[in-house]
Amino acid sequence: MAERVVMVDTETSFKGAHWDRLAEAVRPDRLVAVSSRDTAAVEAALEEAEIAILAGDLDRRHLAAPRLRWVHCDHAGLTRSARPEVFERGLIVTGSAGRSGPALAEHVLMFSLMLGYRYPDVYEAQKRHEWLRTPEMGGLRALCGRTIGIIGMGHTGRELATRAKAFGMRVLGYRRRDLPNPPGVDRMFSADRGETIDPILDEADILALVINLSDATHHLIDDRAIRRMKPSAIIVNLSRGGVIDQAALIAALREKRLAGAGLDVTDPEPPVADDPVWDTPNLLITPHFTAALPDRTERSLDVIIENLRRYRAGQPLLNRVTEEDVWTREM
Repeated sequence: MAERVVMVDTETSFKGAHWDRLAEAVRPDRLVAVSSRDTAAVEAALEEAEIAILAGDLDRRHLAAPRLRWVHCDHAGLTRSARPEVFERGLIVTGSAGRSGPALAEHVLMFSLMLGYRYPDVYEAQKRHEWLRTPEMGGLRALCGRTIGIIGMGHTGRELATRAKAFGMRVLGYRRRDLPNPPGVDRMFSADRGETIDPILDEADILALVINLSDATHHLIDDRAIRRMKPSAIIVNLSRGGVIDQAALIAALREKRLAGAGLDVTDPEPPVADDPVWDTPNLLITPHFTAALPDRTERSLDVIIENLRRYRAGQPLLNRVTEEDVWTREM
């Protein structure tokens, strides 16, 4: 079989022993290392590359590459790489979803605990040297015994389900495929069965959004969805900002139709200085950045190396973007 050319972006996190491991997995094919910042080098490498491993998303240069068949983007949430022209071109696109799943699950629970325990109010009182108790701190809500609805049961959703169950929560899940329930999920709803997220909206004390942004999920949580939820409910979004109609969320929080929200992502991102999202009551924001796992790079490599094996064997690849993920809007 002819030697393949595998172009690897040196802006990825693979250094030292990690790079050596990747290089070994590429053999007997030929690895071409280029920086995505070096336009000329990228264009030259793409003239012969069959496989490209990128730190970020693909662009028109990759769509035009004459021999390119598979692009791996070393991150999760490949909305920018799920353009219609990718599928028209027949390009295989995969990502590193799952490498940060446990940390993202913890991030959801961090928001849930901070909002449920009204920690921002406690911290502000601490800065004032004020000892808040009752009645000011009435209505605190423990996670145990509450219902969490998880929209998106991929890597992060499954990690979140097991951790939520450890807190003694009732766990509802929603996903596209009709598959057996993963550990920790009490009831699963699926698009394959013609079900919607409405029953979860009705029951959830915490709604966790860990789903890909696509045409199908854009503004999935809109004014209609929010009005189905309990006034005591909390929304946490670790997906992409566009999954929520942000104006509707802000209005619901200001009108006290929701108890709180935690956003690691916003729309637009980052928000402009005078965006009302900054000053919305009971809304916590983190800047699209979660804690790193000590083995995150190793987890990324595991996905890439397994996919190299599958690609050579003609088997389905892990974390492949499909036409169900298509994104036709601007970002």
